[in-house]
Amino acid sequence: MTVSVVEHPEQASVAVHVDVLIVGAGISGIGCAYHLQREQPRKSYLILEARDAIGGTWDLFRYPGIRSDSDLHTFGYEFKPWEDEKAIADGSSILRYIHETAEENGIEPRIRLGHKVLGAEWSSEQARWTVEILCTDTGETLHISCSWLFCAGGYYRYEQGYTPQFAGSERFAGQIVHPQHWPEQLDYAGKRVVVIGSGATAVTLIPAMAEQAAHVTMLQRSPTYVASVPEKDPIANFLKRVLPRRSAYALARRKNIWLQKTVYALSRSNPRLLRRVLLAGVRRRLPEGYPVAKHFNPSYDPWDQRLCAVPDGDLFKVISSGKATVVTEEIETFTEHGIRLLSGAELEADVIVTATGLNLLAFGGIQLSVDGRPVALPETLAYKAMMLSDVPNFAFAIGYTNSSWTLKVDLVCEHLGRLLGHMDRHGYEKCVPHNDDPTISTRPLLDLAAGYVQRSVHELPRQGSRFPWSLAMSYAQDVQNLRKGPVEDPALHFSRRSPATAGAPSEVLAA
Repeated sequence: MTVSVVEHPEQASVAVHVDVLIVGAGISGIGCAYHLQREQPRKSYLILEARDAIGGTWDLFRYPGIRSDSDLHTFGYEFKPWEDEKAIADGSSILRYIHETAEENGIEPRIRLGHKVLGAEWSSEQARWTVEILCTDTGETLHISCSWLFCAGGYYRYEQGYTPQFAGSERFAGQIVHPQHWPEQLDYAGKRVVVIGSGATAVTLIPAMAEQAAHVTMLQRSPTYVASVPEKDPIANFLKRVLPRRSAYALARRKNIWLQKTVYALSRSNPRLLRRVLLAGVRRRLPEGYPVAKHFNPSYDPWDQRLCAVPDGDLFKVISSGKATVVTEEIETFTEHGIRLLSGAELEADVIVTATGLNLLAFGGIQLSVDGRPVALPETLAYKAMMLSDVPNFAFAIGYTNSSWTLKVDLVCEHLGRLLGHMDRHGYEKCVPHNDDPTISTRPLLDLAAGYVQRSVHELPRQGSRFPWSLAMSYAQDVQNLRKGPVEDPALHFSRRSPATAGAPSEVLAA
């Protein structure tokens, strides 16, 4: 599908101004555009995307078997029913869903591809951001101004994944691949594959690669919780047969939100019980006597890290058939023919896949400054998990770590629409959160023990000890705070420019 793109200004010196500039054309950015159009139809906006296609994660990752690890009744948008009978969907289906949303809602003409945002400078005198943009195809630098800046790129570094330094990796005669940069023509048919890792990417890759590979070994340093979930949601598909599509989707969505909430609550209230339930599910799907305690019983409690979902137990099926093997040991060194473990055993391999995680990068690496002062992200607090302390007219989207990402993003975008409406009604041009409460203590923004979080959490904003500075991991709580709660808050400061400083940019894009 071809995406229409707004052309460059004829002259770089011409200032283009929009009410809202959205950075990122993935599932969050397209969702934000929809909510803006619905709730603030008179607002002008653009979406800037650094890559040459929309879809974000779902266009970037091309490894075999890529799929969601959340059901699409909750990962999908609330406003657009998921029509496919598969609730755990493959990446191409999700990408098609994002394209459909952009096309059906007239969002495509407001997307600029190949536009990488480098930095943004806020001027209190002008009450606007000036955003520096690199056109990746020409190397040209552009500047666009906006009243509000919305970062919708998540928190992963798209340019590179995380690969530890493996001793001897230069000696390996085969091919080493990271899933984030999967070679289009990689041939692994009939070959021995070792996948290093035990997270969502690894458990996705192994069943998919086992269809063609001679054998696949999942090499993990420590286990991860893995749960089998239905690829097709029987209740959701039944509801679609007997109810109008929107009603069926809404009911399926509520059911799955409740299920996610219940499992997470159990992980906090009775982790030992949930551990037993999860391990019992694994034992039912593997041959009698399989060492489940060694390979699928982590040292941490459920939901200290994300649970890995495998549709219809596909991982367990390839293990049971002998097409795949799990090895839980540490690596001593790579060798010419594979990997030697600390135990002295050697795993022979033709292809090694380093499914070792991702790197975090807040707001795509955009350098923010306010009135000439650079913003030090670790010194900021996240307000309602959507704005930053002392950074005016700036919002961002970060989804849940214990539930579907898009549930949170929908609520954040709704709240932003309400906030913009409030400012218009009162003539405000500037909105900035500020913490005046000395009793607020701080902690990391993301409260997960996963390695990718722990490596970079010190570079991210922080959260506070209570609302509105805390990061809620409860959809029900966020519905009360973001959808139903008031916009006005003692910690949120509104202001206007003086008439003497008011001015208009040379060109304004119409909504």
